[in-house]
Amino acid sequence: MNLNVESLVILLVVAGICGAIGRSIAGYSHGGCLTSIALGFIGAFIGSWIARKLDFPEIYAPRVGDAKFPIVWAIIGSALFVAVLGMLTGRRRG
Repeated sequence: MNLNVESLVILLVVAGICGAIGRSIAGYSHGGCLTSIALGFIGAFIGSWIARKLDFPEIYAPRVGDAKFPIVWAIIGSALFVAVLGMLTGRRRG
């Protein structure tokens, strides 16, 4: 996979937005931009994996350079990931 600088920046911004949306759905407010970016990528991995296992289609996955980023599954996966982390750590909404 070849990504130039512009594609990498766009991919990071899209992952950050997806992570921030997933974080707000789950009610997690700690962390900043880097946390949102990490949650976006983790959410994309988890959401895509769940979608493949349940045989769901890719709903919206635009191409960024050579890579496809599953936006809907990233939001769903990051919200699930944050919700599970919240249950495991026992943190309250803040």
